[in-house]
Amino acid sequence: MNLERILSKINFIFDHKPTIPPMKKLLLLLLLLPCFTFAQQKNIYHKGWIDFNKNGKMDVFEDPSQPIEKRIADLLSQMTVEEKTCQLATLYGYKRVLKEEMPTESWNSEVWKDGIANIDEELNNLTSHTDAAPTQYSYPYSKHAMAINTIQRWFVENTRMGVPVDFTNEGIHGLNHDRATSLPAPIGVGSTWDKNLVRLAGNVVGREAKALGYTNVYTPILDVARDQRWVRVVETYGENPFLIAELGKQMCLGVQEQGVASTLKHFAVYSVPKGGRDGSDRTDPHVAPRELYELYLYPFRRVIQEAHAMGVMSSYNDWNGQPVTGSYYFLTELLRQKFGFTGYVVSDSEAVEYLYSKHHVAGSKEDAVREAIEAGLNVRTNFTMPQTYIMPLRQLVKDGKVSMKLLDSRVADVLRVKFELGLFDHPYVEDPKAADKIVHNEQATAMGLQMNRESMVLLKNENNLLPLNKSAIKNILVTGPLATAKSYATSRYGPSHNPTTSVLEGISNYMGSDAKVTYTKGCDVIDATWPESEIIETPLTTQEQASIDSAVALAKQSDVIITVVGESENQVGESLSRSGLNLPGRQLKLIQALQATGKSVVMVMINGQPLTINWENKFVPAILEAWFPGPESGKVIAETLFGDNNPGGKLSITFPKTVGQIEFNFPFKPGSQANQGGKNGWGNTYVNGPLYPFGYGLSYTTFDYSNLQVSPQQENQQGDIHVSVDVTNTGQRKGDDVVELYLKQELSDVTVYEYDLRGFERVNLAPAEKKTVEFTLHPDDLAILDKNMNWTIEPGKFQVMIGASSEDIKLKQEFEVK
Repeated sequence: MNLERILSKINFIFDHKPTIPPMKKLLLLLLLLPCFTFAQQKNIYHKGWIDFNKNGKMDVFEDPSQPIEKRIADLLSQMTVEEKTCQLATLYGYKRVLKEEMPTESWNSEVWKDGIANIDEELNNLTSHTDAAPTQYSYPYSKHAMAINTIQRWFVENTRMGVPVDFTNEGIHGLNHDRATSLPAPIGVGSTWDKNLVRLAGNVVGREAKALGYTNVYTPILDVARDQRWVRVVETYGENPFLIAELGKQMCLGVQEQGVASTLKHFAVYSVPKGGRDGSDRTDPHVAPRELYELYLYPFRRVIQEAHAMGVMSSYNDWNGQPVTGSYYFLTELLRQKFGFTGYVVSDSEAVEYLYSKHHVAGSKEDAVREAIEAGLNVRTNFTMPQTYIMPLRQLVKDGKVSMKLLDSRVADVLRVKFELGLFDHPYVEDPKAADKIVHNEQATAMGLQMNRESMVLLKNENNLLPLNKSAIKNILVTGPLATAKSYATSRYGPSHNPTTSVLEGISNYMGSDAKVTYTKGCDVIDATWPESEIIETPLTTQEQASIDSAVALAKQSDVIITVVGESENQVGESLSRSGLNLPGRQLKLIQALQATGKSVVMVMINGQPLTINWENKFVPAILEAWFPGPESGKVIAETLFGDNNPGGKLSITFPKTVGQIEFNFPFKPGSQANQGGKNGWGNTYVNGPLYPFGYGLSYTTFDYSNLQVSPQQENQQGDIHVSVDVTNTGQRKGDDVVELYLKQELSDVTVYEYDLRGFERVNLAPAEKKTVEFTLHPDDLAILDKNMNWTIEPGKFQVMIGASSEDIKLKQEFEVK
């Protein structure tokens, strides 16, 4: 209690008790005099600085005018081993590890009485079937900001050194908080190919985080999804390192422009577990050293060096026998010495323990702690109390197995981020009430809606069936197991409790009284024998046949059939591997029965990974890929089907025809995905080509490319190459096009990719409008790993290729590097 509050209480007593004798008033004042002194001593808030260590003077680390490195050194010199080790562990938030919503007296005897590195997902009211965390403090938004201030104040005022907490939270679908602005799943974000919009989305995520009291957001995911069977494809931007790096850079910049840290994940080589299986495996990626650098490390290097990400999350898996979280090579040599990372590394949950329990490279949990901190890990995260890591670490320091120099180095990285975030100058949300106007406001909602619109990818449109003519349609059948679904819009790593519009609701609202909209489910997402039915065909039950028959009967009375199929959140995502990539359950049977009616069938796909929809592609006239869209999904899908939104998204990942083709992706080495034939071929023994290639997507209009210019025609190894091309809307509708630039090196000392993406721009064009799209190829875009594994630009000829997809190349021009 400060002096002002004490005097206020005394005045209140005197004003309301006028009969107190003067001597008693004097006695009361004398009794309270120690409180005055106490209050003066404990008043740590001063103009321009905060007395975190409560010693009554401005120390170097408390002085905002001092360089950050000097402040870190001064703070470290005053910290005990107990305080230092507490800066190397995560405390999971309420309902996960924390049992109390607000600080209690019991906190004074918990390990975090000496501080804590970060508190993760605190009071965010997550809805998840794995770990729901309801709380009264998540909404209104201002209530959460005030709650975070209360918790932060406890650490600043009640711990000896007062080191502020870094409040972390997930953010790949939008900020992981009750009713925050939602984004489509990252695979949908990747399908927008819109750098400016992703930057804006990052701004929204960062702005909302800061307003709510979060200071560090776990986004973006930079995993390169090269195996379509991997069920976390839904959480990635796609399969191409350049596309991922460009979009990830914009997301990171957008978040950090708001004064919030962006933590990249999952470092590294996490996205290619053996056979695409995800779960307890999460290990054994079969990746050659050259691929490691060219594919899987490329986005991390680019985003760290160009956007200066303040955080990195280390992954569960191993590479070449080295578990990443215990690898000095990954966490120090690569991350810090080669890429220049200066922030702090946080482990994915239980990654440290896996060194002992799964990888068996540590003989005990204590050894796992030692290996992780020696490798370069800063902060351990797990769904257990932080002392399960802190106490073994303290013992290792006491026993001399972890040096004080090493401990100080790891703590310094954490403190550096806290200083850079301004937590030692402004530890609290300065205007909590402003959160109610900032979070999920009108502008943020518009951004999320636009992201949903731009993520739509038109896969097929035979005879221009789409867009549907609203005025010519009187009866619409909406069917399919996902027509009324909504839960796919809520992710474990994104916002909760936002109202969601289903596809049926979206179409019904769009049509109003202009047409009759009928619905029947048709079938479930999965059948009673799934997942066995993915490998053994089982007969339909009587109920399943009746449901399909009901849909067929209604279809015969309809002008058009909109069938909404795909996967629910229970078939795709972390630890939910599938045995195949066909539509699960009886969904193909439903589509075949509907197609047999002779009516026009439009297939809307809601799914998280590429599906092998071969029959559907051959016989269904129109297919729209919606991925896992956000809460506005029904509205956006209806707008797209009827032409108010012209789909302009492009696939950021290849659709194979069968899992037997996998790995099948872009870029690829010469001949690795070639059709069978030639002098060694003996006939048609193999399914050739992708179902839909990388970069593919149709539109309701058409585009033409012309006037490709490349300058200079000859360049030295240090110069930029400038490329321009004209694109014209040659159709009748306004629409978006993604102009894709690919680069081919014609001769090299090592085998390089056939060609690769090195530029893209999404442009909006009215009918007959022409725009000149410009690109700059930097030396890094031309570099390859030479025989000695050094990045080198080799002299020789290069070919610039402009395409509408990786397979639909429109224009080519050559230049030479001397």
